[in-house]
Amino acid sequence: METIQGKEKHGLEYLGLTNLGTIYWNPSTPFLYEQAIRRREGYLAHHGPLVVRTGHYTGRSPNDRFIVDDSYSHDKVDWGPDNVPFPQDKFEMLFRRLQAYVQGRDLFVQDVHSGADMDYRLPVRVINEFAWQNLFARNLFRQPHDPGHRHDAAFTVLGMPNFKAIPEFDGTNSEAFVVLSFERKLVLIGGTAYAGEMKKSMFSAMNLILPGEDVLPMHCSANVGPNGDCALFFGLSGTGKTTLSADQSRQLIGDDEHGWSPNGVFNFEGGCYAKVIKLSHEAEPEIHETTRRFGTILENVGFDIDTRRVDLYDGSLTENTRAAYPLGHIPNVKEDSMGPHPKNVIFLTADAFGVLPPISKLTPEQAMYHFMSGYTAKLAGTERGVTEPKATFSACFGSPFMTLSPTVYAELLGKKLHEQKSNVWLVNTGWTGGPFGVGHRMEIKYTRIMVNAALDGKLDNVPTRQEKIFGLHIPESVPGVPAKVLDPKMTWDDKGAYDIKAGELAELFHKNFKAFAAKSTPEVIDAGPLHGR
Repeated sequence: METIQGKEKHGLEYLGLTNLGTIYWNPSTPFLYEQAIRRREGYLAHHGPLVVRTGHYTGRSPNDRFIVDDSYSHDKVDWGPDNVPFPQDKFEMLFRRLQAYVQGRDLFVQDVHSGADMDYRLPVRVINEFAWQNLFARNLFRQPHDPGHRHDAAFTVLGMPNFKAIPEFDGTNSEAFVVLSFERKLVLIGGTAYAGEMKKSMFSAMNLILPGEDVLPMHCSANVGPNGDCALFFGLSGTGKTTLSADQSRQLIGDDEHGWSPNGVFNFEGGCYAKVIKLSHEAEPEIHETTRRFGTILENVGFDIDTRRVDLYDGSLTENTRAAYPLGHIPNVKEDSMGPHPKNVIFLTADAFGVLPPISKLTPEQAMYHFMSGYTAKLAGTERGVTEPKATFSACFGSPFMTLSPTVYAELLGKKLHEQKSNVWLVNTGWTGGPFGVGHRMEIKYTRIMVNAALDGKLDNVPTRQEKIFGLHIPESVPGVPAKVLDPKMTWDDKGAYDIKAGELAELFHKNFKAFAAKSTPEVIDAGPLHGR
């Protein structure tokens, strides 16, 4: 990091900001530089994480995200509730006001990349008014590791939390705003200190740019097995994506954002942004350990000022407590953050209706259908008025960040599945034996056995049978898993009730998919549930 104003004031190079004070060194005095480095490294080795507060905004603000409607974006962006157009003249005025705001202020600058693959990475410059947010950028984006390479930023992110919009003047919905301009290659963020807006804004940019280069941007985790086979894990919150991809026998490529290029799979990021509410050492020892490491940023976690101890079970500020740390903080990470073309792709769903099989194999067309559907279910009691499981559909398992039509990503997925002959599996980590409140959650030991069997190739030649409501192909056997567990209907005491509930969910799938039908092929439309056609 460096401070723009600081360099001008002191004429010295900036080495780090700690609570021991700001460390600078004079390039003409190597001895002082050596002292400064020792001082910094001693601090790094003996101190813990940085605990921060993000104020009123403790999560993303989807109603305050906009994309400038300009010559680049106008005919490309899938405009709608997730991609709201913003007038160019309003953007220019907002940008000029922000420029005036930063005059005379100390700013923190970080030159980084989005993307581990040098053929497709995007150089990014991040400028912040808060030092901790610039450290966040250093953790979550990728640091340049090719000395001598000129960093020409293709995008600049300006994060100024204390600069607030005036809705009636700026055309925003509130004081907070996240505005992407593809023509100006700028992201303006203000009014909110939630650091996740920075990484997700660049994910949105990659989602618009990369498909034109035959790269599928994906909201998923990825790992590599001991034999070099790559696996992708898609899933919304609560489906077990992080838990199942963090396998001690496999190297982690990344846990959130990836690209599938002609070269293979690559991580967009250089770190992780893990939810840590009620995180325990017993359940997630590797992630829990990062909450004690220097360099980790803990957002809105409980913190006792007197004892200086962190309480990960404290959700008084938000349930969305987060830890932002570099990938190097966890063991068993693939250092280059790249992998080959995936042998297996896994879609995770927590089906609270209790009707989907615990594992089923998808055809490429079914994979495209379920990719665009992005199904999981909210539980009764999680929202006011929700008394029964509620189906939730998020296209491509990340619709708030997908700037193109979901059919574009689905077609690219189908193309790559055909080219690489990758297996696709739908895994239900939700309920069995009945819906939520009647049945029970699928046992994690069975889910792990089934996922590992799929990844190890043990299910490649196992015969499957097609169930009658969703048309899914269920393996007839999985070593170590009772046959009854594999058939969702057989786990219900009331078979008639199963048929009714499964029919209800099938109808919801059909209703949701109507938004994509006009741009989908008949083969993909027919890959949906058999019931209700």
